[in-house]
Amino acid sequence: MVVDCGGGTVDITVHEMEAKYGHLRELHKATGGPFGSVGVDLAFESLLSQIFGSEFVETYKAKRPAGWVDLTIAFESRKRAANPHKTTPLNVSLPFSFIEYYKKSKGSPVETAINKHGDPSIRWSSQGMLRLAPEAMKRLFHTTLERIKHAIGDVLNTVKDIKYLFLVGGFSESPILQHEIRRDFSHILKILIPQDVALTILKGAVCFGLDPTVVTVRRSRLTYGVEVLNRFDPEKHPKSKRIQKDGSSWCTKVFDVFVTADQPVTSGDTVVRKYAPAKTGQKTVNISVYSSEKTEVRFVTDPGVTKCGTLTLCLTDAAAEEASKVREIQALMTFGDTEIKVDAVDVTTGTSAEATIDFLSK
Repeated sequence: MVVDCGGGTVDITVHEMEAKYGHLRELHKATGGPFGSVGVDLAFESLLSQIFGSEFVETYKAKRPAGWVDLTIAFESRKRAANPHKTTPLNVSLPFSFIEYYKKSKGSPVETAINKHGDPSIRWSSQGMLRLAPEAMKRLFHTTLERIKHAIGDVLNTVKDIKYLFLVGGFSESPILQHEIRRDFSHILKILIPQDVALTILKGAVCFGLDPTVVTVRRSRLTYGVEVLNRFDPEKHPKSKRIQKDGSSWCTKVFDVFVTADQPVTSGDTVVRKYAPAKTGQKTVNISVYSSEKTEVRFVTDPGVTKCGTLTLCLTDAAAEEASKVREIQALMTFGDTEIKVDAVDVTTGTSAEATIDFLSK
């Protein structure tokens, strides 16, 4: 398992290394969420709002943006220095503009607001510092760390026999984060933190660029398919999807699945479906590609289904003896290293249209 903790997001992947050639097989689709180190910054901003008032903080950010930047930089250095084993308080320097603007706006010094807040772990120093005791700094980390640990736990409950956890990314430099991950998971698997954790992902991207074939099997992030018409079956299809064409009953808006979410796909695999134009004499065929996070999807109108794009295939005139026959249209999805290639082919004439879908994104 690789847990990439960055500034905005945490991304989790699980791979198995093949012993013979060292190739990687993805065992679980990439997961994670927006709980990077910025969550600690937001917790600090929330603390300032509790002490000095949210209206003042928002006004200060708008009226004194340079001072706000100085304040966030000062907190960033203290955030990086936070250590679970240290007992000394951390001092966050409040800009002179902050102190003066508060006094001008409220008619009292910042020290009064801090004392009124009544938290013994948060004090004011005569050097113009907001003094945070270790427990106060840990509280700022708490929500973000809990969300990270919950995401890791979800993957461990889904994928069995994971032996190693690599903690990487800029946020992984935090001693508090390292301590929490080791405390909660070191009894389950071995925790590995490489040197230069902030550069590890960059180095991996370079290595992948040199040899993209290192990952042989991926897991589809989403369920992909196309919109089709099927013969109406009253036992399977709702009446609201029933339409009449050429004297026959059809079910519209059907989601024909090519690959389901979390399904393993090998680079170069191709899924082929065969269709026919809705009516004879058609000049163009539109094949719309859809996706969903759900594994079971029936119709493109189901909740959570998103349209990825549409391929338009021109049906040129065929030979007279072929024109009277039902034309066959093939839709193909080919799985590449980081994308899906979608093709539509008119079997009669060989005419084709194609598009690509980013395989790593939603």
